Order: sequence, then C-alpha cells, then structure tokens
Amino acid sequence: MHNIEAAAELLDGVGVAKPEIEQAVRRLLEAVGEDVSREGLERTPNRVARMYDELLAGYRVDPFALVNDALFDVDYDEMVVVRNIEFYSLCEHHMLPFLGRAHVAYCPKGKVIGLSKIPRIVDLFAHRLQVQERMTNQIAEFIEAVIHPCGVAVVLEGWHLCATMRGVKKAHAVMVTSELRGSFKENDSTRREFFDHIGRETLQVSI
Repeated sequence: MHNIEAAAELLDGVGVAKPEIEQAVRRLLEAVGEDVSREGLERTPNRVARMYDELLAGYRVDPFALVNDALFDVDYDEMVVVRNIEFYSLCEHHMLPFLGRAHVAYCPKGKVIGLSKIPRIVDLFAHRLQVQERMTNQIAEFIEAVIHPCGVAVVLEGWHLCATMRGVKKAHAVMVTSELRGSFKENDSTRREFFDHIGRETLQVSI
C-alpha cells in the first residue's frame, strides 16, 4: 500500500503543499457540503495545494536569470519563429484553466536566444494568475527587453474553461490575442511572413 501511495504522489506533481492553501481548500470543501474526512477527499487539500504551487511557479522565477546563459552573439538578421508552443494557465477572474498555443517570433539584431528558452519564457508567464491579453504583452515585452531585436511578435490562441464550463458555455470559442512590435508592426511584408509561418492569412484579435 505504501508503494502505491508513493507512486500516486509522484503522479500528482512536484509542487510543495503550503499549509495555508491546504486549510483554505479544506474550508472550501466543507462549505460546499463535503465530508473532508472521507477516503476520496482525505488527501485532496494536500494535492490541490501542491498543484497550485506547481501551476503558479512563475511567480518564483526570475525571467532574466532564466535566459542569462542562453543569449548568443550571432550574425543573423532573418526572422526566428517558434510556433505551436503549448501553454496552460489559470484565469485570474475564476481561477479556471485556459490553454492553447503560442507563436513567438523576433528579428534579431546581433543577438539570439537559445531555442529551448522561448517555450520556457511562455511557461514562466503562463504559470501565474493571468488574463490572455496581459500574458501576450508580457512575453513580447520581455523578449524585447532581453535582446533588443528589430521586432518581436507574439500570438496566443487560447481556449478558456470559464467560457466553456460556465457563463456563455461555448465549447468551441477560441480567443486570439497578438502583440506586434518594431518591424512586425511597421513592415507589412515582415508581418505577412510571420502570419504565413504560423499558418494564418489574417489575424483577428479578441479583446
């Protein structure tokens, strides 16, 4: 039995359970009429506390430290695109998940970022309580601050459970947000090339 419980703990994630979150979850379960001592819920407050620690880890990461060892001087000035980056975040309005894909591009000006760092940057800002519009802006703003490119572009396509499980209950609604800076905003051909790379002829921005 001990081995089964240990395996279950590993599958539940690697977050740290904060006692105050455990206590709050226990009170919530009691408030909705549940018996927190029954077998199925006995460890739920601990699991939820560790889950939130994992999903909100972005608050504890210094983004500049994250990319500090992966900035390279390269004589390359063509567009760099990383598309279809999966992300998972929590909406700050209802604390329900929203998830989707991020497409990130920049036109370097003497300096590039290691490939693995761009998905990590997306994850860092996703692992906070968010709204999609702000998250889109934060990703673009940070890349611009780190490497000072000629331009940066970020498009997020998000599926929000707060619009699927409650409220308007529209299961297939996808929210698209964008942030275009520098050459992507000023140059039609650069912008068009980016949209071609991510498989979009046009872009509709939801606000």
